[in-house]
Amino acid sequence: MARRPDRKRCIIVTVVVVALFIIVLGLVLGLTLRKEPEQFETTFINRCEKFKGYDCNKLWTAFEQAYVGQDPCKVTVEDYDPFIAAASFKPACNRMMFWSKTKDIVHAFTAKNPCFVTLEDTVLGGVADGLTWCGKEGSSETFTTGCPGWSDCENNTVRSFWNKASAAFADAACGNVTAMLNGAVDTPFSSTSIFGSIEMPRFTSPTVKRLNIVLLTQTNSGANCTNASLKELQNTLAKGITYSCSEMTEAQLQQCSSKPCGNCW
Repeated sequence: MARRPDRKRCIIVTVVVVALFIIVLGLVLGLTLRKEPEQFETTFINRCEKFKGYDCNKLWTAFEQAYVGQDPCKVTVEDYDPFIAAASFKPACNRMMFWSKTKDIVHAFTAKNPCFVTLEDTVLGGVADGLTWCGKEGSSETFTTGCPGWSDCENNTVRSFWNKASAAFADAACGNVTAMLNGAVDTPFSSTSIFGSIEMPRFTSPTVKRLNIVLLTQTNSGANCTNASLKELQNTLAKGITYSCSEMTEAQLQQCSSKPCGNCW
């Protein structure tokens, strides 16, 4: 009979320990769930601050208002209009670089060669490059998981953003513009890509004078400048804009990136 109080005491202690564990676990999970939007906002602001002349808090507010509290499949390109207006930038005539299926290569190139500027090298695209985000109806938070993918719905949060940002970047194109395409695929130019369906159709003469295509090729394989898809590109290019195509290997591009500003192709 003398042992029963000890046993009872052990049971009480166990129950208390389990209860405390559950409470602590709940707090940790709660903090983790709240951490996601905070991290996203911090990343956005930190990236924005690398560009001079912008009110990054204002940019964040305009960006967030485009999708927060909304069905992530019902965010239109127009919802990002306030952000696009706040993220306006000075056009870089003769230096603007577009790309399709060459993202990593083109960004490695512009990182070494400041003569050229991609959308992601401006505040317009730099704040969101590589990120995923969305809102949810009835919520004031930003989510970075559980968001619809690019092809899940037409008006999803990320897709609408890049369509709008790409259009704004193309609207600023002037002088000689360059596009880096992938010669390792059968159709370097696709009329359904962002470059083919959104950016290139916005090039108009005389604002844009010339389109230089840099086709990244592989030795003895892939496409070249006579590719049928590039003929289609020429046929759909606005009248008054001249066209050129240069084939380059990655090794040649690396050599070009180390040269001072000038014509590499």
